[in-house]
Amino acid sequence: MPKISVEIPRELLEDLDEHVGDDGKFVNRSDAVRASIRKTLDLLDEIDARHDRLEETDE
Repeated sequence: MPKISVEIPRELLEDLDEHVGDDGKFVNRSDAVRASIRKTLDLLDEIDARHDRLEETDE
């Protein structure tokens, strides 16, 4: 899996860390970031679908 480097404001990272770990929803920060990216992409796809902007793919 490729690794990337991202700059995140401290306040955002602190909020994220509240959801990571044994008592959190995510195992680690990477897991939380991946879930957030997936959710964002799903939402963008929904918006594009409503505006007929999705490209047809041949499967």
